[in-house]
Amino acid sequence: MKSSTFLALPAAVLLAGTTTGFAQTTAAQPATQTVAGTITDAADRSPLPGVTVIIKGTTTGASTDPGGQFSLPIPAGGATLVITAIGYVRQEVRTTGGELRVALKSDVQQLSEVVITGYSEQNRKALTSAISSVKGDALKDVPAASPDQLLQGKAPGVQVSANSGVPGGGIFIRVRGSNSVNASNDPLYVVDGVFINNTNLIATGLGNQVSSNPLADINPQDIESIEILKDANATAIYGSRGANGVVLIRTKRGKAGEKTRITLDTYQAVSNAPKQYKLVTGPELATLENERFLNDGGNPSLLPYRPVADGGRGLPEEQQTYDRLSDVFRTARTQSYEVSAAGGSDKTQFYIGAGYFDQESIARPSKFNRFSLRVNLDNSVTDKVRIGTSTALTRTQRNVSSNDNNPVGVINSALFPRTNLPEYNPDGSYAKYGSFDNHQALIDNLDNDAVGTRVISNVYGEYRIQPNLTLRSSWSIDFNDMYENNFNNTLILAGQPRGTASSFLSRDITLLNEQTLNYSVNIGENHFIQALVGNTLQRNTFQRTTLAGQQFPGNDLPTIASSATQTGSSARSQAGLVSFFGKATYSFKERYTADVSVRADASSRFGADNRWGYFPAVGLGWRLGEEHFIKDLNVFEELKLRASVGRTGNQAGISDFASLGLVQGGANYLDLPGTTPLQLANPNLSWESTEQWNVGLDAAVLQNRVILELNYYDKYTSGLLLNVPVPRKIGFSSVVENYGAVSNKGVELQVTTNWLPKSAVQWSTTFNIARNVNKVEKLAAPITAGSRDIFRLEEGQSLYSFWLYKQTRVNPESGDAEYEDVNSDGAITVADRQLVGTAWPDFFGGLTNSVNYKGFDLGFTLNFERGAKIMNMNRFFLVHGGTQSNIGYLANQLDRWQQPGDQTDIPRLTTNAASNNYGGVVQNLSDRYLEDGSFLRLRTLSLGYSVPKEVVAKTRLNSLRLYVQAANLFTITPYSGLDPEVNSQGGVANTKNFDWATVPQPRTFQVGLTVGL
Repeated sequence: MKSSTFLALPAAVLLAGTTTGFAQTTAAQPATQTVAGTITDAADRSPLPGVTVIIKGTTTGASTDPGGQFSLPIPAGGATLVITAIGYVRQEVRTTGGELRVALKSDVQQLSEVVITGYSEQNRKALTSAISSVKGDALKDVPAASPDQLLQGKAPGVQVSANSGVPGGGIFIRVRGSNSVNASNDPLYVVDGVFINNTNLIATGLGNQVSSNPLADINPQDIESIEILKDANATAIYGSRGANGVVLIRTKRGKAGEKTRITLDTYQAVSNAPKQYKLVTGPELATLENERFLNDGGNPSLLPYRPVADGGRGLPEEQQTYDRLSDVFRTARTQSYEVSAAGGSDKTQFYIGAGYFDQESIARPSKFNRFSLRVNLDNSVTDKVRIGTSTALTRTQRNVSSNDNNPVGVINSALFPRTNLPEYNPDGSYAKYGSFDNHQALIDNLDNDAVGTRVISNVYGEYRIQPNLTLRSSWSIDFNDMYENNFNNTLILAGQPRGTASSFLSRDITLLNEQTLNYSVNIGENHFIQALVGNTLQRNTFQRTTLAGQQFPGNDLPTIASSATQTGSSARSQAGLVSFFGKATYSFKERYTADVSVRADASSRFGADNRWGYFPAVGLGWRLGEEHFIKDLNVFEELKLRASVGRTGNQAGISDFASLGLVQGGANYLDLPGTTPLQLANPNLSWESTEQWNVGLDAAVLQNRVILELNYYDKYTSGLLLNVPVPRKIGFSSVVENYGAVSNKGVELQVTTNWLPKSAVQWSTTFNIARNVNKVEKLAAPITAGSRDIFRLEEGQSLYSFWLYKQTRVNPESGDAEYEDVNSDGAITVADRQLVGTAWPDFFGGLTNSVNYKGFDLGFTLNFERGAKIMNMNRFFLVHGGTQSNIGYLANQLDRWQQPGDQTDIPRLTTNAASNNYGGVVQNLSDRYLEDGSFLRLRTLSLGYSVPKEVVAKTRLNSLRLYVQAANLFTITPYSGLDPEVNSQGGVANTKNFDWATVPQPRTFQVGLTVGL
């Protein structure tokens, strides 16, 4: 590696630079003449700042200024200049002085690209870490509300799945598995140097699908690239925040010397549900009910569905079928409009982007929209001082609709009532049955509005102390504000008897100040040294104010001020983090590279004696392909071994006051205030610690037609931040302690092929696959989680393990279900529940393919998972055998046992609890409803055409592209539910793949247009 830059520099500098884009000249040998030169990009002739120019065989050199210019004294008789820049092919030029112009060609080899790392960047050739990169071209035009969804299937070892198909909803993302039990497993997100707070601020309790995704506040159209830091050598520089991986998001910036370019981008899309719930018809339901009645020993002459004249409800064939689901699911519209301007002079570069995104949910009445504005500005005040900002302003609005894991959700209210029951009463009012609301009443009257305001901003200043030494200081803020207003009128159950309302104002503010001192130098042609030291000061403040009202004078007066009874509360917490870090890199001949880093963090969340944590890491790289014994084989264009080891930490997901003994107010007596103990103190509480080692291999063969990246890793997390049980006689049930351990071991493979590198047809394919084995190594006691405790953590087992009764068969003679008697005591009891599968896949990955020919581009992305189990709670509730008098049936119930000799896994219809078919001891908690969630999904399929420049020029445009695209066009899966990518308990720790009335991922068709002015 020859050079390094900072994240906040313009794109041109990042691609080409040394430490910054300032001109520099080191001490020269005695010279009699000077060479003045300009370095440009060979493709677009734009000037390249920060390019390194040295006199061959010496340490004398310079770097180009923002205009791509340099001046260098050279010896009498001339000299050979060595010109290097990250992302460009190295050149050697002989000169005797005077004016010199050099055009650098981009280095298209993947192994030569620039990679953003923690607080710096490296050439991938010299990289010793495991880092996955996703460039902006792979992210554009995808109808996703948030950038994390764009990573699905594109980064090995990174599992991304949406909890549901609700726009702006929660996302499940894991980098190399899950490390923690009670603390957070989400990665750290850094956008242009700003640490992003990913706390869900939605307070409305309407089911887990309403968990918002804070990353939906970031406009994907503004993103230049995403880097995922995976191993300890890459993440240890982030210390206590790096254990779960780090996602670095870099947004677009202007280039020096570039003419202002304006881009207009829009697309329109329609979406629908690829699959619908299949319910029994009215006649089928009546037939099932009659059969259940007889199986329970009922009198055949008193069947519930018999002629009305005999006192019955009518014969089965006389029953009507009411389709409620078609009222809920709709053809939804998505629209996006973007305008951006980018460019710059030698001194100032800018990018300004504004956008509007509006997406309806395929399940009424949910929707999401976002207004966004981004301003990225960089200015060279002098040859030594540079300032700039990256600022994003966002306003989001969510129509929050109740669904999943919620008995009174919109989908459940359409799914659960029996299909032979009318939707409206004879007088036209909404018909309601049992504990379920009327689905149309919810669609028409839900008034749950959540408006978010987000400011993510970074302001920086840089001062070049010496040619190779730069001081940088930055100040950042992530201001996240969510205002919710909910009113339940008297037409829905939640508003009975006279209306209820609630209002929440939630605010999460992260302030960050960082200083870094960066030194980098090329010593001759063979040696490169970079050193970095810095510190971080961070403060996070969360506060929430809650108001509630009951008893309203009418449905047309929804404000809380109109209610008869009003209550309120407030909460506030604050945490701080102080950090110091350093990193050094040495590279010899771009053949041998060594990295060493260490970070020290102190958090206010921990005890006074344990606030400091230390996180070191070491990485080594050896490019074997540069050794003669490999070169002589004439097989490899690139062959490199990598190895790293280090320690990272975790403090996310626990209370800001987790180590303190707390009391709370509200324990009042006789109208006098009082307090009560709330939390036990633990002054010894400290970090979770994750130790990880990684070995990797990078290779390129067949003239770079095939590029391979292989990694094996081993992670061990100890000192888990765990809620450890304590004797209840002391007045508490648990205390947060450092106890327990979890391990993750895995392998990742990515292969990129350039099939026709010299052809007019450009065709490339990238395939990745990963396997992660997760294991609970140490635990104080088994932990159960999720609805009905169907998840269980035990030592020696995987996280996300299902704890159920194992159904061995349905007896073909009796029609009763039989279960495995684990303890052989002759009875089925709780002791017979066992771990019968896990929600974690055996392997997962993706395939991306792109073809370009004469302006046409065709591409698709597939992603897949194999081996994960899903608990289908829809079948749990709707294949109930008649035990639920107010609930209908899924069509699966028709496959039940009916007569001796039938072979099926669904037992006979009966309400007899002693049979354990649908109730009794097992309470339906058997693996009968646990299904294989493996899938292969066509994530995107797109076809575009870029009009030739000579044709576009006639219309005074710079570029014009039209495209059509389909998302989630098909999914191949054995899962019987609507979508194998599901988690309706996304807000509950240690749960995954739990399906209960969850909105599926939509199938989307879109058409788009991009215009360059």
